[in-house]
Amino acid sequence: DSFEWTIIVSFSSPETYIIGPTNQEILLPEPEHSPVYYTLISVDDHLVEPPDMFDGRLPAHLQDRAPRLVVNEHGHQVWNFDGQTFTQVGMNAVAGRKPEARSLEPTRLEDMRRGCFDVHERVKDMDIIGCWASLNFPSQITGFAGRIFSGCSDPDVGFATMRAWNDWMYEEWWQQYPDRFIPCGITWMADAQLGAAEIRRNAERGFHTVTLPERPHNIGLPSLFTGWWDPIIEACVETDTVISLHVGSSGMYPMPENAPALQLGATMFGQLSLNACAEWLWSGYAYRFPTLKIAMSEGGIGWVPMLIDRLENVVDRSGYGQGWDIRPADVLKRNFYFCTIDDPSTIDLYDVIGQDHIMVEVDYPHGDSTWTDTQEILKSAWGHLPNDVLRKLCSENAARLYRHPLPETVLPR
Repeated sequence: DSFEWTIIVSFSSPETYIIGPTNQEILLPEPEHSPVYYTLISVDDHLVEPPDMFDGRLPAHLQDRAPRLVVNEHGHQVWNFDGQTFTQVGMNAVAGRKPEARSLEPTRLEDMRRGCFDVHERVKDMDIIGCWASLNFPSQITGFAGRIFSGCSDPDVGFATMRAWNDWMYEEWWQQYPDRFIPCGITWMADAQLGAAEIRRNAERGFHTVTLPERPHNIGLPSLFTGWWDPIIEACVETDTVISLHVGSSGMYPMPENAPALQLGATMFGQLSLNACAEWLWSGYAYRFPTLKIAMSEGGIGWVPMLIDRLENVVDRSGYGQGWDIRPADVLKRNFYFCTIDDPSTIDLYDVIGQDHIMVEVDYPHGDSTWTDTQEILKSAWGHLPNDVLRKLCSENAARLYRHPLPETVLPR
């Protein structure tokens, strides 16, 4: 047998997971390395939490209540936590799948490329497309912003699990390849003071960003306009921690009855980010804290020029936007950053948006991901841009925002 087998034993549960051989019915053969035209820092990728993520990381008296990966009656691997079952182990982890299988949700780890959950294989997958560094958001058992842990029925268990996730991210993901990953933490959202303390704890050991829910009121948390979030925002400003707001982290587009949910939901991703960005802007946090940095992750950039125009209009024409001593559009262009897969119809408006505030995403291993064709897609959509602009969009802006090192040579030269 030419396949390599890996056995993972989860010490917090009796199951043994055999990951492999590769599911040849679903996955494509190993791809070749693509030509590299640009040095890439992807500010939106995802990891799939491995079975042993929480093993030994909670206090002893809480360890048996940590999330556990189990096999259900259908043979699917699912997470159990806090009396709930989370059925999407893969959370759309479809990179490297055959085209006819890309729309199917993975139900077992062997249905995915190992790079989804194995850091060593992830770096190999990054090398295939010339991706120098990557920011990785959580997946299903965590929620994009850690909301599942913050909503645990036992706050002690939820808090310990949240910290365990951050400790794993630090030890088992980032520290394995510190130049190749931008450490992104989660925090506690059931108590703002404790949430602020976790941001400071992570910042002290080198985390440069935290992911928060983009529209917290949508998931039962206090609104941005209540003042409840002040301690968390102040901790981010104090530690220069970037707030990374992942689209969909507060729920998806509200579906009309009988609507095609997959198609409509995917189409309206940008609108979710537009709504969230407008709310964060008018919360006044960026106005009050000039050094606060907010990144809109996976929302694209097509809506940004429209938002800028609208903000100018509500000041100059309707008068609705008066009250600040700086124009709202200028606050947007100063404090907010935007990421895109390619946005070929909008990229030429980079100077309207701000050429220092646009970053690239690969979105590995999700269905929107450009992996393994990222370099060619960017060359096709962006190749006409000046080289200095390409360096900014593809890597330099992200390196500056997230305080991450660049390689000695940054392409294109």
